[in-house]
Amino acid sequence: MTGNEHSRPAEQGIVRGNEEVLRRLPFDDTRDFDDARRGYMGTAEETVVRDAEGRTVWDLEAYDFLQGDCPDTANPSLWRQSRLAAEHGLFEVVEGIYQVRGFDLSNMTVVEGQEGILVIDPLISAETAAAALALYRAHRGARPVTGVLYTHSHVDHFGGVRGVVTDADIARGVPVVAPVGFLKHAVSENVYAGTAMARRAAYMYGAVLPTGERGQIGAGLGQATSTGSVGLIAPTVDVTGTGQTEIVDGIRMVFQLTPGTEAPAELNIHFPDHGALCMAENATHNLHNLLTLRGAEVRDPREWARYLTEAVTLFGAVTDVAFASHHWPVWGRERVVQYLSEQRDVYAYLHDQTLRMLNLGYTPREIAEEMRMPPALERAWHTHGYYGSVSHNTKAVYQRYMGWFDGNPAHLWEHPPVESATRYVEFMGGADEVLRRARESYARGDYRWVVQVVDHVVFADPGNAAARELQADALEQLGYGSENGTWRNFYLTGAMELREGPAGTPTVVASPDVLRALTLDQLFDSLAIRVDGPRCWDADICVRWNITAGDPVTLRLRNGVLTHVTGTGPATSEPDVRLTLDEESLRAVLLGVTPLPDLIEQGRATAEGDLTKVAELFGHLADPDPDFAIVTP
Repeated sequence: MTGNEHSRPAEQGIVRGNEEVLRRLPFDDTRDFDDARRGYMGTAEETVVRDAEGRTVWDLEAYDFLQGDCPDTANPSLWRQSRLAAEHGLFEVVEGIYQVRGFDLSNMTVVEGQEGILVIDPLISAETAAAALALYRAHRGARPVTGVLYTHSHVDHFGGVRGVVTDADIARGVPVVAPVGFLKHAVSENVYAGTAMARRAAYMYGAVLPTGERGQIGAGLGQATSTGSVGLIAPTVDVTGTGQTEIVDGIRMVFQLTPGTEAPAELNIHFPDHGALCMAENATHNLHNLLTLRGAEVRDPREWARYLTEAVTLFGAVTDVAFASHHWPVWGRERVVQYLSEQRDVYAYLHDQTLRMLNLGYTPREIAEEMRMPPALERAWHTHGYYGSVSHNTKAVYQRYMGWFDGNPAHLWEHPPVESATRYVEFMGGADEVLRRARESYARGDYRWVVQVVDHVVFADPGNAAARELQADALEQLGYGSENGTWRNFYLTGAMELREGPAGTPTVVASPDVLRALTLDQLFDSLAIRVDGPRCWDADICVRWNITAGDPVTLRLRNGVLTHVTGTGPATSEPDVRLTLDEESLRAVLLGVTPLPDLIEQGRATAEGDLTKVAELFGHLADPDPDFAIVTP
């Protein structure tokens, strides 16, 4: 497969740029290929992973085309990275520690204990996790799962948990270990802003793009995200501090807590009996994101660098192999220390130099253009921006310290996109003149400018077919030249949607399992962000939920704001209606699983007061749009 049917070949400027990458970077250094294949034990005979309905959620052969030579339509550096990330199968890290790689965006690690196995980071989907576990057992025997460990709070490190353990296993005492704060961050990220994040993630990972030379070739951190069943089982053991030790099924672990790095709740693990260090996602074979393109909290590169220094200090002298939840391990004590130190230097350099330029008055876009990495770091393959990038990471540092505003009052109150675009196009002489000049720029290979200027025509007149096609062509060329996998996916997905219309969002991260894990406070907060404020400015509704075996919760909608108060006291208002029910029934109502009248009819809830107020309150909630427009207004 070469890409979507409307794709065009690479223009000569892109071809020359990609040829320059081949000349400039050390492609004769093949150590990563040796490391990525070291310890290979075999892969699955069945190459397609399907869900219960027979739908494909992962295809191991989808990236076989990467074994060929790099085409003109891909940056050779990204092609190299994607070939490495596409290696799939079971691999021995050291005796007793194994990884299944290439079965999802992330790796699943298996550590053998006295009676069974500890599973670390069970992928995104139950289906891929089950397939990974089956591969391990095919080579190492049907050992039971005697522990689960989540290294951090992103879905690709917990979503497949139900493919390796059940609730009954947990009830029997199988521990689930995670960093303190894991549950709070795991559920809030996938619920509060989950719809917008999932929509942008479809662009970021190229989820709707066909795989191939002109389509999706990977995402830098891994190839893609699986699309199976996402689950969540709450942790039973919290890691609360660095130096904490735990023994699970005879497996000794020493933890380093690293909050605020790649995830708000994250940890590294040293296995002293194996001389092995798991770096979670704090050190992988690429420059990571300080602000992911799908959207998230801005990460702290200063703390990230500090924790990497701490990891070297704590474990460098007793570590013979470092592995992570993405990519492939690094073997040898000296190489491990060098690798972690260079990873540290990348984040420290970006932080410190952004602050230096920020304090000289440079704006985010100016800093992104001026920033150059030290030659020694540029020569190290694992520091390249396949997933994060120097450009958008420097902007993230600026945002962390200074916010969205660059200080220029001309940017303080700009018109929104459609209104700005209409005025720009009028000032520039109309759409026909803008497109005429943009085609001249396209012919000169100035695709970056074409994308910037034709965007105004598309937003001023989204029905302008010529503008959409030219914008798609220019985005496509930028994708072909991008070293960053997520940039390529954004560009090519944008081109596809301009040509073919919105392709939708195939991934749903706010799964029923994740929603069930919300605390009641989080559940009420998730309702508050769905209130259509302008429609209910004049509404004043108060509902009290009397929870059996729990404190009452008073929910009030007033001034377009939905607030909740637990307990009784001066902050609570006199309710229009009182409902009495247990917590399980309340959750069913709030999640829309069971209508309240049905619960009352079944005798599972009682009401006192004006019951119509509940329906009126829920009537003011608006559903989010998982397929909102991105490259058009």
